Amino acid sequence: MYSLRRRDFILGSSTLLMLGISQTAIGQLAAEITPHEKDLYESAKKEGGELTWYTAQSDDITAQALGRSFESLYPSLKVNVLRTTAQVAYQRVTQEIKASAIQCDVFSSTDIGHSVALKARGAFEKFVPDNASKVLDIYKGYDPDGYYFVTSAGLIGIGYNTAKVKEPDAPNNWTNLLDPKWNNNIALGHPGFSGYVGTWALTLRNQYGWEFFEKLAKNNPRVGRSINDTVTMLNAGESSIAGSGPAGTLLQSAQKGNPLALSYPADGTVLIIAPSSIMKGCKHPATARLFMEFLLSARASQIWANHFNESIRPEVSPHEGAISAKDIKVIRPTVEQITRGVPEVIKQWRETFGV
Repeated sequence: MYSLRRRDFILGSSTLLMLGISQTAIGQLAAEITPHEKDLYESAKKEGGELTWYTAQSDDITAQALGRSFESLYPSLKVNVLRTTAQVAYQRVTQEIKASAIQCDVFSSTDIGHSVALKARGAFEKFVPDNASKVLDIYKGYDPDGYYFVTSAGLIGIGYNTAKVKEPDAPNNWTNLLDPKWNNNIALGHPGFSGYVGTWALTLRNQYGWEFFEKLAKNNPRVGRSINDTVTMLNAGESSIAGSGPAGTLLQSAQKGNPLALSYPADGTVLIIAPSSIMKGCKHPATARLFMEFLLSARASQIWANHFNESIRPEVSPHEGAISAKDIKVIRPTVEQITRGVPEVIKQWRETFGV
């Protein structure tokens, strides 16, 4: 029987700890604020209040580190960070649109299909950040009309608890997860909540057909909500294998001394490309524009790299304990495939796994 555990989305004070560790490295890369950003800053200060950021692009610690770094760079501005899963954030935003009561200023999803759908509804403000032209080429041009931009990227591999599984025995390709020896020992996120998991499931469906998941279901995996729940389950000893293992969260947890490791599958590690946008009619448009510039900056990319995620800027190197997407085989679906396929995958998942 599959267990679906509810996770608390409320942010904790522990999210501030990593910021102090990374601040020196960030400061070295922080260029002087451009005249354009100075103008945005002056306009933002006049708006007052707090920018509200709905984000599914990281764990709580990384999201808070980004918010606090923005505040340190722009004194008097505040960021209210609401970190949740992509599908929950999307549902919340669509409810706000329906009620004509927009609370979100900047929306950051891990499901690019959300951006396509919301753009079609006229829900985004058009704004082309200056920093959009400075990211790596692979992250450019997803919306030439200027309504959404890739602000983060991450990898999904196979995680494992090294106290339970030795490296030679760990799965090194996706089909290894189908081995009966992993019965009752695999942790998964849920595509109905997590944009990362939705894209991961779609990618593997493209590669192996839905038969892959029908066979995987026979191993009785433990299903959480967020993709980060798989790391929690590994640390708790509830599972030995994270079948949908988020590289950033897993490696960050391993750095803290937890017995975790990541396998980059030979048949392709899944690359997630995640966009951000400004909500049309938001309460703090100038602050939102400045925050978009920040999310695309080298300073923000250094924070992502410090937390074992991908950097979208060429001048920021990956963490020494991480492998960059450019150095391994990666697989990912197209934007069109994500837009059409993720809703199908969610339906198939619920039918197959019963949750």
